[in-house]
Amino acid sequence: MSHTDQDAIWVENFEPTQKPLRIAVVTETWPPEVNGVALTLSKLVHHLRIKDHAIQLIRPRQDKYDIGHDKLGWTELLLRGLPIPKYPQLKLGLPSKKALIKAWTQKRPDLVHIATEGPLGWSALQAATLLRLPVTSDFRTNFHSYSKHYGVGWLSKPIVAYLRKFHNRTACTMVPTLALKAQLEASGFQKLRVIARGVDTQLFHPEQRSQALRDTWNADAEDIVMLSVGRLAAEKNLDIIVNTYTAMRQSGRKVKLVFAGDGPYRTHLESKCPDAIFTGMCSHSELAKVYASSDLFVFPSLTETFGNVTLEALASGTPVLAFNCAAAGEWVVEARNGWLIPGEDAQRFVLKALEISKDRKTIETAREFTANSVANLDWHAIADQVENIFRETIDASHIKAYEG
Repeated sequence: MSHTDQDAIWVENFEPTQKPLRIAVVTETWPPEVNGVALTLSKLVHHLRIKDHAIQLIRPRQDKYDIGHDKLGWTELLLRGLPIPKYPQLKLGLPSKKALIKAWTQKRPDLVHIATEGPLGWSALQAATLLRLPVTSDFRTNFHSYSKHYGVGWLSKPIVAYLRKFHNRTACTMVPTLALKAQLEASGFQKLRVIARGVDTQLFHPEQRSQALRDTWNADAEDIVMLSVGRLAAEKNLDIIVNTYTAMRQSGRKVKLVFAGDGPYRTHLESKCPDAIFTGMCSHSELAKVYASSDLFVFPSLTETFGNVTLEALASGTPVLAFNCAAAGEWVVEARNGWLIPGEDAQRFVLKALEISKDRKTIETAREFTANSVANLDWHAIADQVENIFRETIDASHIKAYEG
């Protein structure tokens, strides 16, 4: 063996390793609650645990039977919460500053990561600031965009002001797309870092396609199954899907429409489109089959910070038709793995659907490129990026404390 080879082995065997971190993660939503924040955050935390970091999860108690978990490298602190109006299955954490100060005084974390900006998140920010703990945050939900869909559009500016104040008091805010980063910077948000969401490419895969499932939808080989996945709510722009489906039927297309998910807008959609298929809430394994067994994923939402469903559809081999924003704007390549509609033009959305459904080969060709287009968005890689930001933030706080 050469001297060079010996040196290489010496370095490899004795390279110093970084110590695991103690991370307090604060969130107002967590599985089994079904939403994009709960899903992606749980995936991230799972992969941080694989890397041997100790996690303290702080969240509202979901029901009276919720006792949380306490095991090696994982603890849960459950606090009080109230049901969110129109979404009683979700909880809004109540102010809990004293409880958090007590918990973090007894066992001090290396870093506090705040995933949601509700009362619990604000309490965590106050407690961490008082205890001089480094804090990072996520920007995950466009509350300011949602407000106009619930008759309180006048709240948009105050909400933006609150979110700006909240996030600018943290050392770093992670956002999922370059477009959102630019939008927030224009509104005065600072210290933003782009970290894409990951997707479980083992679960969401073209091989999940099931003719047996398509048979339950009465969809034969000539039918185009158009799919919507997510919360059935006003802010999701779901009427565009109904209009698209209606236009396709009137133009003689063989098309089926499937809504996977549930929510307060379901009754309205059922009345407008009684022949659509409503699956209700699906487990992840069920959803994987639904995605892969469909032919076109339609996503007209304009209020997403990201839209995890876009990545799930692509990973499942299902082309995407969406507005040019959020995840679709970053990951859909026009006429290759999907189609993008500029601006907010609902009519153009309908016309594009009519255009691409004229020849079924157009959609079938796009299916060949979808899964590969998101193959690099593995959760291990995303967790590595987040860990690096955590360590940079901790190091910067140590330097600041030393200089102070």
